[in-house]
Amino acid sequence: MHSHLEAETAFHAALRGQGLPPGVTAVGDLERRFSVYRNTIAHSLSNALAQRFPAVRRIVGAAFFDAAAGVFVRAHPPESPLLHTYGAAFPQFLAQFPPAVSLSYLPDVARIEVLRGQAYHAADAAAMSPEAFGRAVGTRPDDTILRLHPALHILMSAYPVVSIWQMNQPDAPSVDLVPRAEAALIFRNGTAVNVLPVPDVIARVVTALGDGMPLGDVLARNNPTAITDALSLLLRHGLIVGVNADPKRGSHD
Repeated sequence: MHSHLEAETAFHAALRGQGLPPGVTAVGDLERRFSVYRNTIAHSLSNALAQRFPAVRRIVGAAFFDAAAGVFVRAHPPESPLLHTYGAAFPQFLAQFPPAVSLSYLPDVARIEVLRGQAYHAADAAAMSPEAFGRAVGTRPDDTILRLHPALHILMSAYPVVSIWQMNQPDAPSVDLVPRAEAALIFRNGTAVNVLPVPDVIARVVTALGDGMPLGDVLARNNPTAITDALSLLLRHGLIVGVNADPKRGSHD
């Protein structure tokens, strides 16, 4: 008698091509019938990866992508019944996939696509207006901790991956790439997901604010102009949803 966990483990192993799971019966050729089922699952997961990583697929080509997806699917069975979450580990897989090692920027392009999916499916939240933000901050801005929109993500890369991702969108014009680090804010606006290129300094400020650093501490560590620009950008795109007081320094009214 196998436990439920043992049966589930054996079934997942069989789906990856390691024999047949115990207790499975069928009329006719069991190995052939289960192989059809296994191939159907693998094909569905590979298609899910192709849907989630269209820019990566465009960069490497369909044949390369499908081969890489096949390897990934066998090594990474789904951990959730929600198919749109499948592939979160794909960027890290690409970073360690020997045939892709020369494409050092590729994992970060894949990360953009993962973050876009996460932004699309993130919870809704009401944005603060600039006026409400000003009133909430009041006379003690140094003590303010921002709450940023749950759909907001920050990506920083040593490569021009934002430009590369943009070049590999449908009908995108060809541009000359400049070898440089690039950063982006990735967030949802209505049902559209934006990938907004920003200077590294803005990305660092937004990261610090998102990590819960009080404004006073962010100001002490960054150029005031960068903080002003970051706050203006966040307010303009509705990405500040609330403020808290730093519990170490007191509370707002």
